Amino acid sequence: MAVLLAPVPNGFDAARIAVLEAEQPQRTHDGPDGRHILLDDVAGPHQLWCFETDAQQRLGVLIPLDADFRLRLAAVQRLHRRMIGLSAGPLPRGWRLTAMQRRRFVLMLRALDGHLEGASYREIARVLLDAEAARWPASAWKSSAARSQVIRLVTEGTAIMNGGYRKLLRGR
Repeated sequence: MAVLLAPVPNGFDAARIAVLEAEQPQRTHDGPDGRHILLDDVAGPHQLWCFETDAQQRLGVLIPLDADFRLRLAAVQRLHRRMIGLSAGPLPRGWRLTAMQRRRFVLMLRALDGHLEGASYREIARVLLDAEAARWPASAWKSSAARSQVIRLVTEGTAIMNGGYRKLLRGR
């Protein structure tokens, strides 16, 4: 979740100048919509979107009142802790994938890749789940757990590809 940084109105002289004066961004990209910055952190990176590219501009945080308010606030709190010299702390629980979730996403994406390249469900099952799947008789394949699992993986991978990845950003 990107922290949105915008110029503060006059009168906020204590606001920071530049993004993180002493920090070196890991990656910076200037685009028509502002500067995008990725700051590395041992507990997880900070993504910043700065609407003002002037390095001398005093900045504040903009938190839209939307469905992602709590996640945005957590990102801001992590950044603030880092800016005052404390540990930023871990990423919010909803942003971290468990080892099992990571394995499932890898399978999902590999199954989707195979499907998009024209591989049959049986071929995908043979590569990802069981090398013997190609030798099963049609009746065994039709009722197999491997077939059902591959169909689910491709279906879920397609949903992720078609915008479902946004749920990951919201910790769901």
